Amino acid sequence: MLIVLKLLGSIALLIYGMKVMSEALQKMAGPQLRHLLGAMTTNRFSGVATGALVTVAVQSSAATTVMTVSFVNAALLTLTQAISIIMGANIGTTMSAWIMSAGFSFNMANVVWPVFLVGIVLIQTGKQRYLGDFLFGLSFLLFALGMLKATGVEMDLASKPAVVAFFSSFKTNYGTILLFLLIGTILTALVQSSAALMAITMVLCATGAITIFQGIALVMGENIGTTVTANLAAMSANTQARRTAMAHLVFNVFGVIWVLILFFPFVRMVCGVVGLDPNAAEQDPTKLSFALATFHTFFNVINTAILIWLIPQIEKLVCMIIKPKQSEEEDEFRLQYIRGGLMKTPEISVLQAQKEIVVFGEKMQRLFALVRELYATQEEQPFEKLFERIQKGEDVSDQMENEIGKYLGDVGSAHLSDDTKEKIRSMMRQIGELESVGDSCFNLARIMRRKREHKVWFDDSINVGILQMYGLVDEALTQMNRALSGHREEFNIGTSYDIEHQINNLRNELKDKNIANLDKNLYSYELGTVLNDLIGECEKAGDYVINVVQARLGEE
Repeated sequence: MLIVLKLLGSIALLIYGMKVMSEALQKMAGPQLRHLLGAMTTNRFSGVATGALVTVAVQSSAATTVMTVSFVNAALLTLTQAISIIMGANIGTTMSAWIMSAGFSFNMANVVWPVFLVGIVLIQTGKQRYLGDFLFGLSFLLFALGMLKATGVEMDLASKPAVVAFFSSFKTNYGTILLFLLIGTILTALVQSSAALMAITMVLCATGAITIFQGIALVMGENIGTTVTANLAAMSANTQARRTAMAHLVFNVFGVIWVLILFFPFVRMVCGVVGLDPNAAEQDPTKLSFALATFHTFFNVINTAILIWLIPQIEKLVCMIIKPKQSEEEDEFRLQYIRGGLMKTPEISVLQAQKEIVVFGEKMQRLFALVRELYATQEEQPFEKLFERIQKGEDVSDQMENEIGKYLGDVGSAHLSDDTKEKIRSMMRQIGELESVGDSCFNLARIMRRKREHKVWFDDSINVGILQMYGLVDEALTQMNRALSGHREEFNIGTSYDIEHQINNLRNELKDKNIANLDKNLYSYELGTVLNDLIGECEKAGDYVINVVQARLGEE
């Protein structure tokens, strides 16, 4: 029982170490990481290289794949680009297997404690915190590998007749290979860590519990099981993101199929590369672990070399498998980019929210367009229909603020870089001001309904001023949406300030004229009140708009 607990504890430490190390690397990469995938995928080959490099950098193919699904969900990557990145991620993840195989070849205790010490010092002093987190995670990873190796020796499964008899009952044939492949798939899907299953496989092979053929079958199953992570992340995402996750599954299933066809010759070839006799009674544990790592690399590299030419065909296949949801086109009230839970990378979660804010801004400009249309509507029934649409639009703005705000609050609870924290504060302010724009639109609609109910009619001179004010607010909204959707560094806030000054000057001019006309008794006090309310609410809307722009550009 103690040995079993040591084994389970070592696996838990391994998973924890991988998680801490991966998250620290992503934080060190910071905002640059989220631009890298989009910037370096000009063709399928650069996409593969990018996916491999990012995965090696963050030491997690799951993180890279989920990140890619997030980019597709945010419309920053095409499905074709995403497929090539995922192919590269499968190559990059083989680095983990090589680290583990190296861990089985020398005494980890020689390096674990110094790395622990340096990591703790960096974390406690606060200097290079993310580097300290990385070293801390790496220490746990190396320590866990050392514990796994020691536990494997302690287990000495090869000397236990019951264990030997159990595994000997599995003949080296395709039936056994398929069984171990299925076991590897299920266990990886449950544990959500192919690295942990790779370590277990190495322990089982090194202790003589299973043959190299059975070990490689487990590794093949791990390749399929690891696709579950991306598919789970994409369940609540849009169609293209779900297709990206499905492409990951198609890629690995195809690889497993062709390897199964050539299984025994292929395994013997891999063993020959590392100088291992797969049929020998006594095996070198170090060579066994290197054989597993070599197979993992060959499997993914050859699979990519074959399928990189078939990316358009893979795209067509996943489009046939994953059909668009009917509600995606019809449901205008559902958020487009924030679906379900947080992505594993906080940087990508922030990007998802920013894309949603862009949609929020566009919705508010369309809502204001309805307000302008309402002003020009004379007939009762069309007026009421438009009023209801504006009321619904204001409800949508409340819902969007609540959902985006809750999402950002969840992201903000994670350990973030200072830059990301500042972005979240800015985005919280943006959504609050955008919701206020929605409130102003509904207030304008209510003022116009009151105007209609009280049979207050403006003459042409008043209409000209109101329409001019509406035009300036719409122009301000256009500039706001350019700021939200573009790069902050390229936006000139001066234009927005000019429009804001024009709105304020026009408000003062119209209010002064209104007071003068009331003094001259040119129209009723009720008309003057409605006019004053319309002018004031338009000016408020302009204030909210400029506040959004300032928040986006990081100005007070």
